[in-house]
Amino acid sequence: MKIPFTKAHGAKNDFLLTWSKEAPTQNLREAAIAICDRHTGVGADGWILISPPVTKASEYDFAIQLFNSDGSFAEISGNGTRCAAAFVLDTGFEKADVRLLTGAGVKRLRMLGRQDLTYTFEMEMGSPELTPAGPAFQLPLSSGPRDVTILDVGNPQCAIPVSDFEFDWLGVAREVEAHAHFPNRTNVSFFRRIDDHTLEARFYERGAGETMSSGTGSTGAAAAAVARGMVSSPILVLTPAGPLNLRVESGVYSMVGPAEIVAGGEFYL
Repeated sequence: MKIPFTKAHGAKNDFLLTWSKEAPTQNLREAAIAICDRHTGVGADGWILISPPVTKASEYDFAIQLFNSDGSFAEISGNGTRCAAAFVLDTGFEKADVRLLTGAGVKRLRMLGRQDLTYTFEMEMGSPELTPAGPAFQLPLSSGPRDVTILDVGNPQCAIPVSDFEFDWLGVAREVEAHAHFPNRTNVSFFRRIDDHTLEARFYERGAGETMSSGTGSTGAAAAAVARGMVSSPILVLTPAGPLNLRVESGVYSMVGPAEIVAGGEFYL
């Protein structure tokens, strides 16, 4: 079977995008693993299937379904959702505002600019929800308890404040992702305060591993830092792939970031 795809990235967090009608009708997990493999497939952090609305009266313009590179389902990716918005605009959708139905509900994206195949969007990220434990929770790890913030930004997040990244944060992230405290696994971010409006962060995404940036991870890190009194809006999150900008109004987070279409073709499954 030939699977058409478009490849895009949001701050080097890369995704493959396919119309649902052109994807396999079964064994999607296995297909996601195959197409996302960086050695034997096209290579990506995730695969996104896109469908038109069921009726013209729907509250969304398109629905998206996201699979991680390990074949698991993900509720939402901030960077991936921007890539999906770029995909539908590139294929002829004529509105600057795009409403996408994700596993975390409808998200509205507004195109702020476009240069060739590079788009800039402002995206509604929603209101992060902290667990009843509050912004600080002592998570037991093999190396000893670690101060973390556990929250939901449409997907599960564990945000960990650090003073630097000069330690085996990938090893810690792997342990946290699969920790018994998170029966469905969790995304992990490490963040350090630069100043009142700036954070630096690293990301380990559930089902994908280390990523160069993360929209939901940046939102989780920012929300954790706000809850701890470390920063205030507007917030610049410095990722290894470049900055993402967040603002907070009445507890609702919005993010400005890029999405660039870089390739297209067919994958032979």
